[in-house]
This record gives sequence, structure tokens and C-alpha cells, in this order.
Amino acid sequence: MQKDIEKNLRTLGPKEARVALSFREQGRAVVSASDVISLLENEATARKVIFNLRRKGWLARVGRGRYLFLPPEYGPENLGENNPLALASAVVEPAYIGWWSAASFHGFTTQKPVTITVATLRQASARMVEGNDVHFVKVVPRKFFGFKTYDVYGRAVTLSTPAKTLVDCIDRPDLAGGPTEVTRIAYGASLVVPPEELTEVALEMKSPATLQRLGFLADLVGWSWPSALRQRIRAAVPPSARTTFGRSARKPEDIGYVKAWGVIVHAAASDLLVDVPRTQKAPA
Repeated sequence: MQKDIEKNLRTLGPKEARVALSFREQGRAVVSASDVISLLENEATARKVIFNLRRKGWLARVGRGRYLFLPPEYGPENLGENNPLALASAVVEPAYIGWWSAASFHGFTTQKPVTITVATLRQASARMVEGNDVHFVKVVPRKFFGFKTYDVYGRAVTLSTPAKTLVDCIDRPDLAGGPTEVTRIAYGASLVVPPEELTEVALEMKSPATLQRLGFLADLVGWSWPSALRQRIRAAVPPSARTTFGRSARKPEDIGYVKAWGVIVHAAASDLLVDVPRTQKAPA
């Protein structure tokens, strides 16, 4: 590997090699144009070096003036669009990859969403990053929690935790493939997420509608919850609270009103459970 690195460095000009070595020694994952300008003390030279490092595969642009640093030790499978999560994660700070993208990463679904969805605290426009469609969603501060750093092909990527991923998907089904896909995600999460952890995360969201949908989906996919946890979730929902799950218009075959959780379900049980193993039972 060291020989490969030395070979790659020899393909760089003196200033390019200086920048690449400096960032590698610092262990930098994301760098900015201002970092290069500061290092070389000349903006025109720095812009030329950035152009050349991008052309030679050492930098990948992830935003205005922001670049993912791609030294050769990461290997070719981690460059450019081959590591879209790392690219998307580096565009805006602070941010975390969530919803359907995170559900796919955690193995809650076999679907691979085309768009990478990123939670942020400020508005940011959707963009193409090295050929990948990245969509940014501004969330309120109270919902901006429950994320950590994961290793994705040797890159540090910030994603929502398994428990927060499920809660986020239930909170925003439109960002997770819709009601049927969210039901599949709930089932996938039920196999690995401890109910105790999920309860704490769900309550921290302070959203009765999210708690109602969570309770309904847990029952629907046959998730076994300790009664004390179920009671905590239900107690946090005002008795008069009502929410919906499913399409906007009701059809005759729909589940309809679920009294236990105050949820009006505009979807048939057979449709919601189409991707859930048959061993799971629909609610009575």
C-alpha cells in the first residue's frame, strides 16, 4: 500500500503533492478551498491545484468550496460516486443521513433509494453530488438528535441510529418510500432495535402523531412490546389526538379508524403487509 501511495504522489506536481501530503498527515476527510489557499498562500495557485487534484482523483466536490479528500489508501471502490453516503454526508454541517437512506444502510429494507436524504438545521438546496441526487431536509432542533458516525468503506459517515431511523421514517413517511415501505421498515427494525431504546427516542421527538403511528405499526407487524413501554407510549398521546396514515383518500377496503391509537388508516392491511413475512398477523 505504501508503494501505491508513493506512486500516486509521484504523479502530482510539487504543490499538489504538498497539499495532498498535508491533508493526509492531518487525517482530513473533508477540506475546503480556503484550507488550500491558506496552505499555499496564493489563491490563483490554490485554485489551479484544486482543479488538478480533482482531475487526478484526489478531491471530490461535495458543495461550494467543500471537497472530500480521497487519498489512494482508501482504494478505488471509495472514490467519487462509488461512496455516495460519504459524499452526501460531507456537503453540509451539521447534518446526518436519515429516513429511507439510513433504513437501507441499517438493513431494514432491501430497497435502495435513488435519492440520498440528509437532515440539516438550515435550509439547503437539493443538488447532484458526483452524479448522486442529494436532498436536504431542514428539521426543527428538537428532532435533530439520534445520530452517530459509522464506517462506510473506510469513511466516517454520520447517519441516524437504527432507533432514530425508524422514528424518523414514521414521522415522515413521505421521505421513506410511503406507507407500505414504512411498514416494511418497521418490521425490519423490530428484529434488531430494542423496544426500550425505541421508546426513549420516540418520546424525545415530542410528537403525538409519531407515537400514534408507531403504536399502530408495532401492532400491525406483530412487534412484542413490554406492556409498561406500550403504556408509556400511549400515555404520552392526548386522548383526543387523531392522526392519519396512508393515502389522502379513503377506500372501502382500508383499515379505517384504529381506536387503540387514534389513527385513521387509509390503506388496506394486505397492502401494508405485502413485504412483511406471512408469519406476521394483521391487527384484529
